[in-house]
Amino acid sequence: MHRVIDEGDLASTSFDIEEARALLRDMVRARTFDDRALSLQRRGWMSGYPPFRGQEASQVGAAHAMGENDWLVPTYRSNAMQLARGVPPSDILRFRRGHPEYHSDHQIPIFPQAVPIATQTLHAVGIGMARNYRHGDDAHAVLCYLGDGATSEGDFHEALNFAGVFDAPVVFFCENNHWAISLPRNRQTAADSIAIKAEAYGFEGKQVDGNDPLAVRSSVESALETARAGSPILIESLTYRQGAHSTSDDPDRYRDDVDLPEWRTADPIERFGTYLREQDAIDDEFIPTVENEVRDEISDAVSTIEETETTDPSDVFDFVYADLTPRLREQRASIQSR
Repeated sequence: MHRVIDEGDLASTSFDIEEARALLRDMVRARTFDDRALSLQRRGWMSGYPPFRGQEASQVGAAHAMGENDWLVPTYRSNAMQLARGVPPSDILRFRRGHPEYHSDHQIPIFPQAVPIATQTLHAVGIGMARNYRHGDDAHAVLCYLGDGATSEGDFHEALNFAGVFDAPVVFFCENNHWAISLPRNRQTAADSIAIKAEAYGFEGKQVDGNDPLAVRSSVESALETARAGSPILIESLTYRQGAHSTSDDPDRYRDDVDLPEWRTADPIERFGTYLREQDAIDDEFIPTVENEVRDEISDAVSTIEETETTDPSDVFDFVYADLTPRLREQRASIQSR
């Protein structure tokens, strides 16, 4: 288990103060975005939203480890990772409103969010194999985000098998938040860990303290180097989902006390913020200042989306079949008549 912030002073690590501050800044930015997005959903601004509170250190640490040309293959819950990677808040919110395309001019190598569970793992291997075929030793890799629930899907095992056989330059970044909706990890697999599953496919698996952004960044940086050198790798980031699986979920129905260590269930922003204050890297105004800046940023994004939206809800039918079935024609006509 790789951990940093519980084991010494910042000066004894490979990170400088500005790098540590940048990690915390993006964690606070992600938390503020998450809170606002949840509020927007509750008032009907979008139909559904998957909160990620408690997982900011894991996602931001991984995003900060990536090289400029590395591909990110995200899912619906990896919004903190996408924000830290450079995707504007407006693009993520626009996606949640049902728009199929991004409107900003960013040129970030990133795949669209995957909503079906584990399908993105196969896409990631395909990107990695294509890199090998087209560019040979070109120094970039693929970081594929997935949740622990995805490891129970057949796609996950097929993806790891292909990656191992064809040396795809992929880091499978499994964020284990203990819950696959209402199913705890110990009801999902009898293995000692998720990381150990990599051994069956001929490559390495490691665990990291997912609530320690310094440890996550360090682990993922090393893993990306391994992938660029031609060997896939599986990272299991141990974190905890503080809230619901989605806005249609009620965790009070299945989740009581959880038998997990305090470092895993503790709030990652409070934990890292306390650590940096003890290191004299931030003052008491650092977090509130970032929160205020981000609130203004998100408010501007919401206003821009509301002022420029032109998509017709019936457009969704244009991307399914070349010739609509009678039932789908009826559904589209019903929407257009409203």
